[in-house]
Amino acid sequence: MTAASTASKETNAGAASNLQLWIQPTLAILMAAGVLGWAFSQDLTATQKATINPSYIAQLVGEHLALTVAITVIVVVVSVPLAILVTRRRFRWLAPFFIGIANIGQAAPAIGLLVLFFLWTATTGFWIGVLPIAFYSLLPVLRNSMLGLQEVDPATIDAAKGQGMSEPRVLAQVELPLAVPFILSGLRTSLVLAVGTATLCFLVDAGGLGILIDTGYKLRDNVTLIVGAVLAVALALMVDWLGALAERYLGPKGLR
Repeated sequence: MTAASTASKETNAGAASNLQLWIQPTLAILMAAGVLGWAFSQDLTATQKATINPSYIAQLVGEHLALTVAITVIVVVVSVPLAILVTRRRFRWLAPFFIGIANIGQAAPAIGLLVLFFLWTATTGFWIGVLPIAFYSLLPVLRNSMLGLQEVDPATIDAAKGQGMSEPRVLAQVELPLAVPFILSGLRTSLVLAVGTATLCFLVDAGGLGILIDTGYKLRDNVTLIVGAVLAVALALMVDWLGALAERYLGPKGLR
């Protein structure tokens, strides 16, 4: 095989990969635009106009994004340092304990966690929706972060220490950069979980697109129900695409 042929195949593979990367956001945008165009073209009642209007939908999408961002920040801030801790030699015995706790969060129904947290705190609001779902979404990032740190070649770590690097520097400049692809993969899963389960946050008065779904179901209003459901799906696709972009461009250059 000639060098030209190899280069051509690599170019074609890169073009196909780029095309595949942009299919998902295009589909999400078309879904959102299509359902909104369809909804606004309907002969809406006064009740429907209270929910199917640009300002209110934009407000709910903003609330849903705020919930997702808050959940993601909490998951990363908790999971990555915890993974670092339990992959250190002195604290490895703690790993099964924390994985077990995270497994409980993943195994429990999200709606059950929301209700239990609401009953425990006897209050409602943004954080009452965020915290249980963050607990629910914790496992993928924690497990992948641990796996990424454990997969770093011990010879690479020894070589870094042999060059006079301290343990914190080895962690920051060698282990974490090599673990980034694993961490981002887990984060991508958690993001999609967060977007999907955030539709339940209306139960504790935390807002989000679940309000449209609940309103449409209770009033037997298919237009409102379909708008809420399709927008939630489109948002999940967009967030998953952002995760795919992060996996592609934020990992170590030699591993992309």
